[in-house]
Amino acid sequence: MRFTRIAGTGHHVPPRVVTNHDLEQLMDTSDEWIRERTGIRERRFVEPGTGSSVLGAEAARAALKDAGWKPTDVQFIVFATVSPDLYFPGCGVLLQAALGIPEIGALDVRNQCTGFVYGLAVVDAFIRMGMYDRVLLVGSEVHSAGLQMNTAGRDTAVLFGDGAGAVCLEVTTGEDGSRLLWHHLHADGRFARELSILSPGSANSPWITKEMVDDGSAFPHMNGREVFKHAVTRFPEVIESVLASQKLSRDDLDLVIPHQANERITEAVRKRLGVDESKVYSNIAKYGNTTAASIPIALSEAVSDGKVKRGNLVCLAAFGSGFTWGASLLRY
Repeated sequence: MRFTRIAGTGHHVPPRVVTNHDLEQLMDTSDEWIRERTGIRERRFVEPGTGSSVLGAEAARAALKDAGWKPTDVQFIVFATVSPDLYFPGCGVLLQAALGIPEIGALDVRNQCTGFVYGLAVVDAFIRMGMYDRVLLVGSEVHSAGLQMNTAGRDTAVLFGDGAGAVCLEVTTGEDGSRLLWHHLHADGRFARELSILSPGSANSPWITKEMVDDGSAFPHMNGREVFKHAVTRFPEVIESVLASQKLSRDDLDLVIPHQANERITEAVRKRLGVDESKVYSNIAKYGNTTAASIPIALSEAVSDGKVKRGNLVCLAAFGSGFTWGASLLRY
């Protein structure tokens, strides 16, 4: 039998810290308002001109070191991001070039906040079927370049940060218990516009205009009430379902690592699951919402901090734009 295990983790965040007090200088908001509604105290922003592939390469190098791999050990790359360096091509090929790996395939995943979980399921399928033995999965975002940093855009501008996380995934027999167990992935496109960037895009003619920037449609739009309502339902639902698929329960969990969207969502999900605070990982206060990067950053930190050890049962869960949601269950 072929299974997939995490061989190494790594993450990278820019050194520039942007606090809530810094945002007070740019828009009508306050540290108290942001903390009460989101749990965020600060986030990291890149210096202008730094793309997601640059952060992703740093996280990838850290994961490769942790796994004891050379770049040339990687047989395939999956790169999850909603903030690519270029509209096309995707960041996967840019990462391949940055790491100096010749001619291997590179796949880009555009599933926003669920990008890493969707990517993990894809890699697991590739490895289980025997297509690859060693795959690099990266989630990386540079949101700061695309936020409306003024009062008109504050509902989303205060939420997002920049950062990257990566995992090295390899084939295993699973005899030592360390392996990915299963994944449940879902979507409901009826709510696609409730959390979206409406332009530019092929549905617009012309593709892009100055008016799109001026009217704010080129920046993130979110129906916060609708997102919250669905998130607090779908998160625990998908966690319970992936546990049930393996005949396990919430009591068996050592740690839940949710997508870091909002501390109020995380706390509501924790209460619905009925698990102790120590079993739900949170770092949103430091980094804000880094969409596809949030779970791999949190996983890397949890491993480094000793909160995730070999043999632990860990559930990674995400909900976001699409709406899409999903969970991956693993024995680390």
